Amino acid sequence: METVTVLGAGLAGSECAWQLARRGIRVRLVEMKPEKMTPAHKSPWFGELVCSNSLRSDELSNAVGLLKEEMRRLDSLIMRAADENRVPAGGALAVDREGFARSITRALEEHPNIEILREEATEIPEGTVVVATGPLSSDAIAERIAELCPDSDLHFYDAVAPIVTLESVDMESAYFASRYDKGTADYVNCPMTKDEYLAFVTELASAKEAPVHGFDDAGVFEGCMPVEVMARRGVDTLRYGPLKPVGLRDPRTGEESWAVVQLRKDNADGTLYNLVGFQTHLTWGEQRRVFSMIPALKNAEFVRYGVMHRNTYLNSPQLLDRYYRLRSQPRIRFAGQMTGVEGYVESAASGLLVGVETAAEVLGLPAVDFPQETAIGALGLYISGGSVGRFDPMNINFGIISPLGYRVKGKRNKNAEISRRSLEILDALREKEVFHIEDHH
Repeated sequence: METVTVLGAGLAGSECAWQLARRGIRVRLVEMKPEKMTPAHKSPWFGELVCSNSLRSDELSNAVGLLKEEMRRLDSLIMRAADENRVPAGGALAVDREGFARSITRALEEHPNIEILREEATEIPEGTVVVATGPLSSDAIAERIAELCPDSDLHFYDAVAPIVTLESVDMESAYFASRYDKGTADYVNCPMTKDEYLAFVTELASAKEAPVHGFDDAGVFEGCMPVEVMARRGVDTLRYGPLKPVGLRDPRTGEESWAVVQLRKDNADGTLYNLVGFQTHLTWGEQRRVFSMIPALKNAEFVRYGVMHRNTYLNSPQLLDRYYRLRSQPRIRFAGQMTGVEGYVESAASGLLVGVETAAEVLGLPAVDFPQETAIGALGLYISGGSVGRFDPMNINFGIISPLGYRVKGKRNKNAEISRRSLEILDALREKEVFHIEDHH
């Protein structure tokens, strides 16, 4: 049987390699870390989370909650590692990022069907290959991809939020709570009065930015927009975005504040917290100066400042089919964020789909053809031609999943019904032979 080469051991590459290997297929997994690191990567582990440590909502009335449940039912390595390394975050699934990455690395290193090469991939090898080198692909492999995809000169900017130590937060000016008291009180909330907020936004909008080659506000993907860009869009933009006070009552006053900055736990010990929604590319000195204007953070110790980097993604509707195969050369498949799926869970889900469908092809079995009624299928169909007009990275959402065809009263009820239907369809798909071939070595 042929060996499948997977380039990149991020979330998509790791998930893809796992799905192939557990079906008895030999995998050559090529990862350049730690031989070569990108500006955003800090650890040698696979599946490193470089932006937030949250995998977002875990509820089935939310599309990403549905996608996660589908992945759990398909024996996702990424979901298993996330559930094992969970940290409290209200109704969201957040993880201890190092424990999470170590779990993924250990599972892949210990699998007898996976050969790991710690080196930079500079060419696309012969045979069946999955390119999952991510939005931070090294120059050499990015050039090979560009040669394959004449329309791939697309990119957007991605940003990482700062992290502070909990002990340096002034808890006299902050309080623990989750929005609308959902789940446990996992977020540190840093309220601001109207005057404090206005002074903060004024400084933020004019603060000095670090140089990012070719950066302009228009090149930012809406889902990962820097706070300073939001501040320039209008004085209230942040209050209706990451600083919205809705559903949070300050226990000292019993009232909703004018604006609230939320901090979310970043490690299992609960000693580090990240500033939710505070992606930025201000200089480090300006981050310290401006973010210290938030009353609870006046003496905050920043263990990591925000950074911004350019991300590359393909013009997938023109290039890829529903199995993420290159239409011009189907032996080459792509997975992960470079295909235009946006978000950790979505990247891993694309790797899962590619792993399962590639396994079916290698083993001579029928394709699964995940339909648009499922979240995992809807994503594949969206990136391979379901978008109209300009193609932008897309998070999973109920808008790209097939509608019900009958009315259900209330948005939450309707979404829950879409999820119920999806999981029913998925459970039926799991009867297919490719889900019953397991390698027992």
